[in-house]
Amino acid sequence: MSEVKISAEPRTEFGKGGARRTRRAGKVPAVLYGHGEKPKHIALPSREFAAAIRKGGANQLFAIDITDGTQVLALPKAIQRDPIRDSFEHVDLILVRRGEKVTVEVPVQLTGEAAKDTLIVHDHDTLSVTADATKVPDHLEASIEGLEAGTLVTAGDVELPSGVELAVDSELTVASVTAAPTAEQLEATLPEVEVATEEAEAEVGETTEGSEGADATEGDETTEARTEA
Repeated sequence: MSEVKISAEPRTEFGKGGARRTRRAGKVPAVLYGHGEKPKHIALPSREFAAAIRKGGANQLFAIDITDGTQVLALPKAIQRDPIRDSFEHVDLILVRRGEKVTVEVPVQLTGEAAKDTLIVHDHDTLSVTADATKVPDHLEASIEGLEAGTLVTAGDVELPSGVELAVDSELTVASVTAAPTAEQLEATLPEVEVATEEAEAEVGETTEGSEGADATEGDETTEARTEA
């Protein structure tokens, strides 16, 4: 994966208020740490950072040029997103050096099509691997072409680029191929679903009637009390 050059500036405001002001200014609050150095708080341009992550993924390597004259290489360690705005709230970046080995989680993509009348169950969408910090793959691939029901795809079946090594047991299940349910099996489950639905509706109806009855009783009692008064 090629590195992306990005500018940054030191942050002097901290806490929730400072982070909000940083985001309002069109920047992402971030922290640089690693190699035994004191953590450095910086702000990254939101648009450039988002574009790099969309293209290169969560393991995108950044060449960061800080306005205080510091130039570093870093990998995202943790990214916090706002699920509603789909924006970046905060980023933890870990310092790396060229030639340094790092262990990261890399997405796994399944290629091809399994045998007819089968379903694929994803057990692990990512795998932990060790690679050169400047050569972390954006994804890994494993073929499911023609696989029959009952077959397991393990970490050892995943294709690894040169220089990349597994950091997990090679027998770890990545995906499994199962038999797709038949039409008869699907039909057999329909009565159960219908019964469960009817029972749930009946319970809701009983609860509603009970509430209405209680309200009516309270109303009668109130009327009687007023009459006596």
